[in-house]
Amino acid sequence: MALRFSKMHGSGNDFVVIDGRGGALALSPALIRAMADRHTGIGFDQLLSVEPARDGRSAFYYGIWNADGSPSGQCGNGVRCVAAWLHRAGALALGDTVQIQSPSGPVAVRLADAHRVTVDMGEPIFDPARIPFDAPHAADRYTLEVDGQALDIGAVSMGNPHAVVTVDDLADPSLARLGPALTGHARFREGTNTGFVQRLSAHHVRLRVHERGAGWTLACGTGACAAVAVLRQRGQVDAQVQVDLPGGSLHIDWAGPGERLWMTGPASFVYEGEWLDPQHSD
Repeated sequence: MALRFSKMHGSGNDFVVIDGRGGALALSPALIRAMADRHTGIGFDQLLSVEPARDGRSAFYYGIWNADGSPSGQCGNGVRCVAAWLHRAGALALGDTVQIQSPSGPVAVRLADAHRVTVDMGEPIFDPARIPFDAPHAADRYTLEVDGQALDIGAVSMGNPHAVVTVDDLADPSLARLGPALTGHARFREGTNTGFVQRLSAHHVRLRVHERGAGWTLACGTGACAAVAVLRQRGQVDAQVQVDLPGGSLHIDWAGPGERLWMTGPASFVYEGEWLDPQHSD
């Protein structure tokens, strides 16, 4: 039995989107890993399922799985693709604001046009216990030893955990080893997404992200939100910031503590297809 899917991306962060509105999906970690393989499968950073809402208040639910088969709580680029997918399916009109449910809670989405989506990402969470991150209290900066090097980081959750490191040069070759090492650091007991951010001005930053379960990606929506949240907490950026990632740019709007953070960016279709061996495993 073939499994139909849509291949999509948001600023180069790529996804497979599967329609689960009609019933339960049998998506084992082994199947997800097989589909994610860029040589023998489809290839993607995350798999997204669109399903009936589970909370009684949202229009739909979407599940998120990383390329290694592990579940994720949130995906900023992914939710934009889900919104565009719902519009193409006739379930979401341009200009409408609709609440959809993620594994970490509800988010509101609004389509500016068929390929550009604004998402209410909620308020950034700096409480270490809720990230989760091993620290006695919340702080703007923490010092961690990573691969024999002391790093100052910011820690925040955007529905998933993030470590944010400010750097002078995103081309620094040491980032290639520090990213994976920080992603698996013991003080993040569930692992973390690691963002290296270069501040260009109060309104403009550059970012590279190593994602837990996916590795280096061309874009990370929650990573862009996390980087701006950390820098905003430190007074280093203003309320509206352009974040340039290897795959494109996102726009983040956050007035500060007590306010919800909004992200705007593209969502693009690549192709439709069928996975012909849904029972395939490792």
